[in-house]
Amino acid sequence: MSRWRVSAFAALLWMGGARAQQPVIRVDVNLVRIVATVKDQAGQLVGALQKSDFQVFDNGAQQEIAVFERQTDRPLSVALLVDTSGSTAKELKYEMDSAAKFLHALLAEGNPEDSVALYSFNYEVSRRHNFTRNYASLEHEIRLLHGEAGTSLYDAIFLASEDLETREGRKVMVVVTDGGDTTSTVDLKKALTQAQLADAVIYPVVVMPITNDAGRNIGGENALTFMAEGTGGRTFLPTVGAQLDQAFSDIISELRTQYLLAFYPHNVPLTKERFHKLSIHLSRPELQVSARNGYYGEAEGATGSPDARISVTPEGTRKPQRPQR
Repeated sequence: MSRWRVSAFAALLWMGGARAQQPVIRVDVNLVRIVATVKDQAGQLVGALQKSDFQVFDNGAQQEIAVFERQTDRPLSVALLVDTSGSTAKELKYEMDSAAKFLHALLAEGNPEDSVALYSFNYEVSRRHNFTRNYASLEHEIRLLHGEAGTSLYDAIFLASEDLETREGRKVMVVVTDGGDTTSTVDLKKALTQAQLADAVIYPVVVMPITNDAGRNIGGENALTFMAEGTGGRTFLPTVGAQLDQAFSDIISELRTQYLLAFYPHNVPLTKERFHKLSIHLSRPELQVSARNGYYGEAEGATGSPDARISVTPEGTRKPQRPQR
C-alpha cells in the first residue's frame, strides 16, 4: 500500500523554491476537452442532445467542436477526499458507510478502467490508497479513518489535483467535508488553479449536522461552491443518512450522463492572462449546462503582439494571427 503524509509545515517545504512561486502552466494547448452536464428546469439530467445543440466559446470566440460524445464512458479517475478533522468525528461513521456504498456502486458498473484513489485530511493530508479498482482494499482503508484536529482542505484539493493531472480520461474529485479550511498552506485560489490545470471536476459533499444557518460554516460552503462551479461540478448539502446516500447516487448519475466536447483553439483572442474563459451555449434556452469555466493556455505576451490571436491545428502547430479589421 502506497501512502504519504503532508503536514502543514512539510507541505510548505514541499512547495518551496521556484515551484511555490507560480503553478505550472500548460502553454502549448492542443485539444481542449470539456465535460458538460445538462439539466432541464426540473433538475432532471438530459442525455440525448446532439452536437448541433452546443456552441463553445473560448475568450468569446466561437469554436468548432472537433469531438462530441453523448453519455461518454471514457475512463473515470475519481479522487475521494474524506475530511477526518475533529469536527467530523461524530458523523464520520455515517460518512464512511455512505462512501463505501458509493465506491461499490461506482466500480460495479461503467468503464472497466474506472479507478478510485482515497485521501483523508485533517491537519495533514494522507493518500490512503493509490488509484485502483479493488473495492475491498479501498473499503478497508475507509474503515480505518478516524477524526483528529485541523482541516487542511485546500492542501488536500491541491495535492489530489496533482495526482489527477497525469491521469487519462475524465478526472473527478469528490470532497466529503463539513465546511471550511483551518490549517492549509495553500489558499483557495491556488487549490482551484491546480484543479483546473488537472481538468478535474469537483463535487463537494458538505455534510450538515447543523441544519440552521447559526453555527454553520457558510464561508466554507461558499468557497467549495465557487470551486465546484469553476470546474463544472456542483455542491451537495446533505445531512447524514439517506440524504448523504442520495448525494453519492446523484454524483454517479451525473458521471454516467455527461457530454464530452473538445476543440482545437482557433482564432482565439489573447489577453494578458493565461486563463482562457470558456462558455457553452445551448440551442434550447430552457436547459442549463454545467462545465468548467476556463483553462490555462496561451497568453498575449507569448506572441509579442497585444492584439494577436492563437490557432492550434490538430497536429499542434500554433499560428499567431492579427485579427481582421
